[in-house]
Amino acid sequence: MQWAEAVRKQIDALKPIKVDTALQHRMLGLIDLTSLNETDTEANIAALCKKAQTPLGHVAAVCVGRPFVRQVAEVFAGSPVKTATVANFPKGDGSLETVLIEIGQAIQDGAQEVDVVFPYERYLAGERQYAHSFVAACKAACGNAVTLKVILETGVLSDLAIIADASLDVLTSGADFIKTSTGKIPEGATLEAAATMLLVVEHLNAHIKRPMGLKVAGGIRSMEQAAQYVELADQILGKNWISPDTFRIGSSKLVDEILHCI
Repeated sequence: MQWAEAVRKQIDALKPIKVDTALQHRMLGLIDLTSLNETDTEANIAALCKKAQTPLGHVAAVCVGRPFVRQVAEVFAGSPVKTATVANFPKGDGSLETVLIEIGQAIQDGAQEVDVVFPYERYLAGERQYAHSFVAACKAACGNAVTLKVILETGVLSDLAIIADASLDVLTSGADFIKTSTGKIPEGATLEAAATMLLVVEHLNAHIKRPMGLKVAGGIRSMEQAAQYVELADQILGKNWISPDTFRIGSSKLVDEILHCI
């Protein structure tokens, strides 16, 4: 596929979006409310958790660093809000053995979702088979009960053809979601990267009979930004495709933006 041409066609077709209450409600339920700072404390994570359930509804998940997984899991025990964390974060350069230990400890502490950074530097160096094995092993560690999201770091992969290949490799290796970015490098999510990844999901839907999702993250701070990604997903995969099982928005600011407008 000529990815650049297909992506440009999708982005050019985007229409202006009116962010109304219905769209705010819809977006809220797709948010992974996130704090992954080295300065995080139990107090600020507790404050983050309070934001997760609002008068307009609840977020999909709260995503925190591994030291805070047990705290978040206890807050949301029995709740529809999922507890999420990260592994191989943020550089994607950990050994597979270390990453599997991270995943195991996170699950033991109550994580229901794990966002693992793809070994993107090794992938760019041509180690495609290693990347396959890495993702497959991570999914085996998660099992069916824990959602595996794989962070591609599209700002480093850069070329749309490479982003497409990596998306195909990650999803065919068993990942439940592909995710744009860690949010720890200058370039986060872009409409071009997201469109590429959505087109890969569309292609694979004919071949893989299980839910496959996209998480956009990195620099998404406004409702207008988030709405563009929702519209793009609706356009490519249909208005009935989006749900928390298939689409997430990683953000620490978006809930505040939405609540400000209530």
